[in-house]
Amino acid sequence: MSEGPIKAPVIAVVGPSGVGKDSVMAALAARDPRLRLQRRVITRPEEAGGEVFTGVTPETFARMAAAGAFALHWQAHGLSYGIPVEIYDLRRGARAVLVNLSRAVLGVAQGLFGDLIVLSLTADSDVLADRLAGRGREDAGDRARRLQRASAPLPEGLRRVIEVDNSGPLATTVETVLTRLQPESV
Repeated sequence: MSEGPIKAPVIAVVGPSGVGKDSVMAALAARDPRLRLQRRVITRPEEAGGEVFTGVTPETFARMAAAGAFALHWQAHGLSYGIPVEIYDLRRGARAVLVNLSRAVLGVAQGLFGDLIVLSLTADSDVLADRLAGRGREDAGDRARRLQRASAPLPEGLRRVIEVDNSGPLATTVETVLTRLQPESV
């Protein structure tokens, strides 16, 4: 981690599987290059598709975690997820850094990053079901479990939360997010 002041907030993009977190993040970064994307490390083969991530084996992930390569890491859905320490460098000179996080680690992330804005994306249950089926990564049972967790609440104590519905066109969601971020001085 580099020395010096960190100005840019971290925007934790959260929401149920299939809500379009990665699509929204990519579209936001395309609209404003000062919004930087933090790539996750996941114990899933990169060929699995979906988001852009670095795929590693569970053994490699464990070695990386032990060596301090992650600012934050957690387990979910039978996989390990990590946010590399490079996030601290990305925050320099950026408007904000967008990162796909689990709702379960938001409290820890707020403590680690300090200036954290939670962008909580939602979508109609039919839209989520269609998107999950369309990506083809989970079987019917896994999709049903993910849909059951879709309405899980955010943890208590989060200081800055922006909730946006992503059931409609991506362009509409992006405009809504950018408008809602303006008062946040991002």
